[in-house]
Amino acid sequence: MGGGLNIITRMQDDKTGGVPIRTVKSFLSKIPSVVTGADIVQWLMKNLSIEDPGEAIHLGSLIAAQGYVFPISDHVLTLKDDGTFYRFQAPYFWPSHCWEPENTDYAIYLCKRTMQNKARLELADYEAENLARLQRAFARKWEFIFMQAEAQVKIDRKKDKTERKILDSQERAFWDVHRPVPGCVNTTEMDIRKCRRMKNPQKVKKSVYGVTEEAQPQSPVHVPSQPVRKTTKEDFRKQITFLNMQIERHCLKMSKVAESLIAYTEQYVEYDPFITPAEPSNPWISDDAALWDIEMSKEPSQQRVKRWGFSMDEVLKDPVGRDQFLRFLESEFSSENLRFWLAVQDLKKQPLQDVTTRVEEIWQEFLAPGAQSAINLDSHSYEKTSQNVKDPGRYTYEDAQEHIYKLMKSDSYARFLRSNAYQDLLLAKKKVSVGRDVLASLSTS
Repeated sequence: MGGGLNIITRMQDDKTGGVPIRTVKSFLSKIPSVVTGADIVQWLMKNLSIEDPGEAIHLGSLIAAQGYVFPISDHVLTLKDDGTFYRFQAPYFWPSHCWEPENTDYAIYLCKRTMQNKARLELADYEAENLARLQRAFARKWEFIFMQAEAQVKIDRKKDKTERKILDSQERAFWDVHRPVPGCVNTTEMDIRKCRRMKNPQKVKKSVYGVTEEAQPQSPVHVPSQPVRKTTKEDFRKQITFLNMQIERHCLKMSKVAESLIAYTEQYVEYDPFITPAEPSNPWISDDAALWDIEMSKEPSQQRVKRWGFSMDEVLKDPVGRDQFLRFLESEFSSENLRFWLAVQDLKKQPLQDVTTRVEEIWQEFLAPGAQSAINLDSHSYEKTSQNVKDPGRYTYEDAQEHIYKLMKSDSYARFLRSNAYQDLLLAKKKVSVGRDVLASLSTS
């Protein structure tokens, strides 16, 4: 190994007649720090006293296969005796440093590539598949991986454009050695150093980006690349299913999450007895149950009525709010949606022996052809629910209930908040509250 490294060092040393490294002018751009394959072959023949060009090409290909030099235009780590451009690998990535990177490092690298928004850094198909596979494998720690990639991108952007271009190619060449293109030989799989390390389990794996793996779960074992097989319809179906799941994921920036949390806290501050003293008193401190009696009362306080406007869940979990909402829907001749939702909620609490009967009753009342209180379901939910009814259970109507909930939330609930019924109730409670405050101030004066 020492002799091999000596050859690489000599090849790069301009002062002792190394391979000429130069910047080549191309159309509208420059290609920095490259050598040609022919230059490398000539240097090997001259400096190692090799007479046969084939032997020099073979030796150069062994050096390239380990990643000490690499072609800049493709990812096949071999040496050609022509004008193909090559670049020397940075010493940091030399395999003689006993690199055996983790899959988390590979995930950080691929994730980083997706952030760099350059045509030359776009992921190849096999890399995109690897990224999707790693994202599933490391789902619990993906935020950690994403943050590391983001930090690396910020560091890279501070570097000189030419330097960054060279470093990008060297990093990519490193992964061409350790996670090669499908169909290419993985030169690191049967490496003698790995065989030795298998007998020495105390050997610590290195991390490319300085990310410590302590307290992190063990990475999945890297499987050597398999021969390329033809993509089947089932593969496409799985990919479509996965992509649909990704599209449906609700992602928010941390700043937006913080804003939402602050807004939620400000909205509910008067309902938190730790922050705002409860009126007339906190039952947990005073042993006076008056507050609970007020909350259970069918005459809701102004606070309760105001809270119904926060979300539809607040209306549905308050018995009085639920009754008011139902009355409003009855006035609009659309109460069947809420009655169905309530019936499904009740079904989840039924004894098991009564579930089958109750499922059938709900079907006949709301979903069967000619049902007395027919609800409007989309074809997908209706088809799924029809199948579920054949094997009844407490959650038979889960999909249908979710659809009806969204329908009420986007339509009926918004109209309820604008209705005279709700506005009159809200204003009436405000007037009562103001009247009490006036009487209290008069009595004290």
